[in-house]
Amino acid sequence: MKKDINFPQIEDVFVSVVKDDEGWKVYLLNRTDKSLETVMVTSKGYGVKDGKEQKTSVLRHMMPKIEAGEYALVEPIAEEVFHLNNEYWVSFFIDGQLYDKKYIFVPETIIKENLSFIPELKLQGVLHQ
Repeated sequence: MKKDINFPQIEDVFVSVVKDDEGWKVYLLNRTDKSLETVMVTSKGYGVKDGKEQKTSVLRHMMPKIEAGEYALVEPIAEEVFHLNNEYWVSFFIDGQLYDKKYIFVPETIIKENLSFIPELKLQGVLHQ
């Protein structure tokens, strides 16, 4: 039954962590030519530090629609969790088809050396594809 479900590859939808005047924030970017509908983002952090397992709370964010070429703020993110795996599980519909993908920022990915200009946001950030 599960093998019959079609999960097409996601292209042109990205998660970005950017820094602005208020701090670090996570955005979902829609670079497709279609609207994303019924968007659900589940976020969590997990990892090990000094031999101890650490994890954050699981947060769920719902966005009714993200228009083509637009973006949406998912959540603020604290620098104190950059040493963890920061996972964003994104699900949405395009034309009635379900799309689903996990974006994972591995530990120490969100660093100055990895920043690039994100045109939609007009800010420097780390773009996960």
